[in-house]
Amino acid sequence: MSLRSPLSKAVGLGSAGHGFSHWWWQRVTAIALIPLSIWFLVSVLSLIGASYNDAVVWLGSAFNATLMLLFVFAALFHGQTGLQVVIEDYIHTKWLNLSLLLLIKFAAAALALYAALSVFKVVLGA
Repeated sequence: MSLRSPLSKAVGLGSAGHGFSHWWWQRVTAIALIPLSIWFLVSVLSLIGASYNDAVVWLGSAFNATLMLLFVFAALFHGQTGLQVVIEDYIHTKWLNLSLLLLIKFAAAALALYAALSVFKVVLGA
């Protein structure tokens, strides 16, 4: 028989302390993605039937290039954060958990860099 109260046994067994941050960033990026997704959809629909050069000129404008990068970065961060939460919640094998977390973070960073370089290449005409 233990002399500890049920409350003293439960203290320290709660949240790891980082769940709110993931929840918050999921909401922030989801809200940011609403207007950015609408802009992206309207832009893609307006480019139907356009030539390659028309698309390059469209993406070459500072406004469209900025919104494109914001859209891609927000989508990648939103997806990476969501996958991280799923992995942390459902993958309990430590090495697999860590490997998958590193993989999704690396993939998101690599795709963000690739998108940024691609947009800058179009904007700079390289």
